[in-house]
Amino acid sequence: MSGRLPMPRRQGRHNGIMPTPAVVFLCTLAGLAIVFAAVALLMRAYKQREFARRLEARDDDQVSYAFIINPSKPQAAETRKHIQAYCKAKHIREVRFIETRLDRDGKACALMALEQGAQVVVAVGGDGTVRTVASALAGTGQAMGIIPIGTGNLFARNMGIPVGNLDAALTVATSHGSNLVDVGRMFLLDGQDKDRGHAFLIIAGIGFDALMIDDTDPNLKKTVSWLAYFISGAKHLFAPKYTGDISITRPDQVTQTNTSVTFRTFMAGNCGEIPGFSLMPNASWDDGNLDFEIIDTSAGLIGWANLFGDVMHQTITRKASKSPLSTNSTIVQLQGPRAEIKLDDPALAQVDGDILGETRHIALEVERQALNVRVPQTD
Repeated sequence: MSGRLPMPRRQGRHNGIMPTPAVVFLCTLAGLAIVFAAVALLMRAYKQREFARRLEARDDDQVSYAFIINPSKPQAAETRKHIQAYCKAKHIREVRFIETRLDRDGKACALMALEQGAQVVVAVGGDGTVRTVASALAGTGQAMGIIPIGTGNLFARNMGIPVGNLDAALTVATSHGSNLVDVGRMFLLDGQDKDRGHAFLIIAGIGFDALMIDDTDPNLKKTVSWLAYFISGAKHLFAPKYTGDISITRPDQVTQTNTSVTFRTFMAGNCGEIPGFSLMPNASWDDGNLDFEIIDTSAGLIGWANLFGDVMHQTITRKASKSPLSTNSTIVQLQGPRAEIKLDDPALAQVDGDILGETRHIALEVERQALNVRVPQTD
């Protein structure tokens, strides 16, 4: 018997196992899949570059823009130059600027822009400029853009429009993404222009909130922004309350009336978010309803502390409800398309921070999805 061990038979040229036809077929499919995927990626990249090139050229997409700018804002002149440079870089050729004046508010400027053929009207300023421009565009179907350069810019924030980034805001304003937004109206029924509905996009109210806004130092507002409102509010914590009859029409069109209601402030909201706080968590800017809040406090500073706790509670929970620890504050929250208030004594009224003066009789109504606003695209 030989001492040599039997050697394994050689299989193929590479001394390995021969691939089966199934393995070859699967490898071929995988290779083809990789090739097709690579081609698809190249085609997609090409289409994206082509789309970007066409968008950059804008030769097939020329739109006439009118920028309504509030020159009283400290950064207005610089913002105007920035807008001009942006439009030139993006090949947006049809651009005009209209400045607001003491005798020509944003509404008058927007109407002028429409008469001159503007297809998109862009409000450049704070909430006051946005509100007055919106009052002219509501119901027209014309698109409205917003470049926020105010102190609060509450409506822009609620709509997700970039604040503090001019290029980003301009990109939104000159895009095609838009939402239809409700517009609130306040009527001073005991005034000379009782048939004129003063538009608002955020919050309108009578009582403490209007008193606080009216007494805010504009210079302090420029310096410390929102803190100026709280400083003003502290002066009026012990101001007299208001009493009146309140009628609210619910979403089911049933009207509920409460007489001799005592409160510190009554607010109607289309948007409920302010920086750091949620005043009206249920407010929606396109549901065809306003959110009404009747607020009262008692026991002096304890009541105001409780009210602050209520606001913090609903800011955290995102629900329109009182804090379980509150004992000396009330927030009654209702929704509906209309409300009417008759006061025993006159009170200041405001819409989006603009004071309308004193009144004893107001009505609040909503125009559902009346305003077409350019907003960031989500897809």
